[in-house]
Amino acid sequence: MSENGDVPADEAVARMIRVDHAGEYGAVRIYAGQRAVLGRGPKAELLEHMQEQEKAHLASFSEVMARRRVRPTALLPLWHLAGFALGAATAALGERAAMACTVAVEEAIDAHYAGQEASLPEEEGALSALIAKARAEELEHRDIGLAHEAERAPAYRLLSALIKTGCRVAITLSERI
Repeated sequence: MSENGDVPADEAVARMIRVDHAGEYGAVRIYAGQRAVLGRGPKAELLEHMQEQEKAHLASFSEVMARRRVRPTALLPLWHLAGFALGAATAALGERAAMACTVAVEEAIDAHYAGQEASLPEEEGALSALIAKARAEELEHRDIGLAHEAERAPAYRLLSALIKTGCRVAITLSERI
């Protein structure tokens, strides 16, 4: 059993890998949606840069999943659609709203990854390093969003709260399903 007694340690690590893979998959889809709307505008290179980093994270977690024989979440088809829809919808509200989406998602993911790093056993050093690298790049994305006026998006606080809540729900579901 794990230290908290509810889930065996190997299952807890498998859940981490599953949810991180799902999250990175969703992030790639969010940027795909944003790029579909804003891909020819002034933020095109910036969105491409962030999406490429998310693709690298996804590839890394996909490799870990395969090597450790962790099943993906059954919700990937939902995250495929929901991620793209979230990206496209926020981009349709404007560049600032797209950046607000990035900030909200990355703040939720930062907290999630920080919790994982704190709870991983010492023998999971390689996984911990992967999570730390992804987390650092997610924080870079948050900072990019803030530098590009995310906080000046219409209804920023409401939009941010809704997106963060959605992220937390997606995390909880993806760990288990």
